[in-house]
Amino acid sequence: MAQNELLYGIHALESVINREPERLIELFVLKGREDDRLHNIINQARRFGISVQFCQRKTLDDKVNGEQHQGVVARAKPGKQYSENDLAEIVEKADNPFLLILDGVTDPHNLGACLRTAEAAGAHAVVVPKDKSAALTPTVRKVASGAADVIPLVQITNLARTLRELQEAGVWIIGTAGEAKQNLYECKLTGPTALVMGAEGKGMRRLTRENCDELIKLPMAGTVTSLNVSVATGVCMFEIVRQRSL
Repeated sequence: MAQNELLYGIHALESVINREPERLIELFVLKGREDDRLHNIINQARRFGISVQFCQRKTLDDKVNGEQHQGVVARAKPGKQYSENDLAEIVEKADNPFLLILDGVTDPHNLGACLRTAEAAGAHAVVVPKDKSAALTPTVRKVASGAADVIPLVQITNLARTLRELQEAGVWIIGTAGEAKQNLYECKLTGPTALVMGAEGKGMRRLTRENCDELIKLPMAGTVTSLNVSVATGVCMFEIVRQRSL
């Protein structure tokens, strides 16, 4: 059985208490903090019969190892875990599948930011390998600002195999690479699409690159040669959104 997890941050707690209040077991709140959104979380927790404890800042800091908790931490039952079978079902049910695939993104802040961007862009899922990738930690949930409870984060065991299965399902795999011949704005991105973003510095792994249908790059006009992966993801995803809305 999966262990209980810690959640923290105003956005993350608002999302869970609005969508899945049954997951929350216990709420720990900073004593003396005056905040309307925090009061709303407390009131909803009490309405659902969730225990609320008021604590000193050090107690909260210790619970989250010094991360920014915004005065609220919760102990919760684990959320749904998504696998390859779920991904196949998501793609099958979507009218025009739109996926984000992250190859080797290990920083939880980047994963959280990518989840937030993907949810805002209307993607159907974010896909990550089980190995050499950040997992859905409390830090990821906080940075995602509630998006982690809305958009599925699918962990898969073999990325190359998953890419081939997506291709068989009619999804066009677009990889991002500095050596690509065409840039983002020269590419048609209106059909079923999976955008693959590689790790900062290293980019996509060789096998991942070889399984892409097309490679694109961002046109870089300045002296900087690359962007943070979450920023680049936002640029690419919203170009896809723009093209799909035409």
